Amino acid sequence: MRIVILGAGQAAASMAARLRANGHDGPLSVIGVESAAPYQRPPLSKAYLLGEMGVDRLILRAPEWWREQGIELRLDERAVSIDRDRRKVVTDRGEVEYDALALTLGAAPRRLPAEIGGALPGVHVIRNLSDVDLMAPEMQPGRRLVVVGGGYIGLEAAAVARKLGLEVTLVEAAPRILGRVAAPETADMIRDLHRAHGVEIIESVAVERLTGDDRVTGVALGDGRTLPADLVVTGIGIMPETALARDAGLALDNGIAANEFGQSSDPAIWTAGDCASFPWRGARVRLESVGNAIDMAEAVADNILGAARPYAARPWFWSDQFDAKLQIAGLGADYDRIVTRPGDGAHGGSVWYFSGAELRAVDALNDARAYMIGKRLIEAGRSPDPDAITGTADLKALLA
Repeated sequence: MRIVILGAGQAAASMAARLRANGHDGPLSVIGVESAAPYQRPPLSKAYLLGEMGVDRLILRAPEWWREQGIELRLDERAVSIDRDRRKVVTDRGEVEYDALALTLGAAPRRLPAEIGGALPGVHVIRNLSDVDLMAPEMQPGRRLVVVGGGYIGLEAAAVARKLGLEVTLVEAAPRILGRVAAPETADMIRDLHRAHGVEIIESVAVERLTGDDRVTGVALGDGRTLPADLVVTGIGIMPETALARDAGLALDNGIAANEFGQSSDPAIWTAGDCASFPWRGARVRLESVGNAIDMAEAVADNILGAARPYAARPWFWSDQFDAKLQIAGLGADYDRIVTRPGDGAHGGSVWYFSGAELRAVDALNDARAYMIGKRLIEAGRSPDPDAITGTADLKALLA
């Protein structure tokens, strides 16, 4: 069986390794549009941008590993279309036959519209190596950065810029930062952390346009202010890469729609990672995380080889900002009660999400114990009494 993996990120690397580990000894190709071999993305907006991690440490597998495993790694090659009838991927270099095709295409960053200045030089996004390599030389002490978007990527970029000595203002159009992904209590902790480090945060104000002719010089806001800017970073979310799947006639639903096994509407085509949505606890979800990319890719690899194992997602996430670590277990959607617990330091604590009596998620800032206990409870399907979390009660007792 000839297996082709389209997309060369974390999910692709995990899937290829699992296929070989499970005994697939047939032809196996990984095709990616970037020139770099599969690498870690989370450090891009943190350690790599800070200059604390080089490309060699980002790369997931050394070149000799791919050769030893007999995996054809086709880099700097763009897929143009999928011919489902002939089972061929058409690329800008030719055609590649497959018996099973896996789409691990990831996602692309949303950009500000060109008509309001989003295409001006000096306006950056953070998604891949080339994005950060283009931006890094501009991150000089004393320069003025405006970050558009108060999600995790925008906040991480703001934190790194402050550590590098830039003057940073973050603008969020919604009423508060982290509005789509975290409770107000978590947003309050993160806002306090940033303000303590000198980041100016403006909420409930939209960007009207970016100013400048040859490059960006400012950000005009809906309240009449114009913020001077030597550079702008936009962190306004990502969109799953679905164009190839759409043009091939595959079903879409907040990404490439997969069944519980990771199979698309075409039985010969599978999908995993940021581009894929799948059934989970009676709903359809799409998870943008390294953990999901690895776990789903490995489950799909098993299923391509006939395991018929439903993918049971165990959502977890993290975000490093300044010297603080935010760790998240579960999904906090559809909650109706929040329980908070203080941490040991000035910037720390945990936020517990409940829907009725069910524990749905835990956000823990500088509180690894709360994260680990919450994660174990959620994965075991156990929900403690919310009143037992508050105060100084021993969290370990919740596991008894």
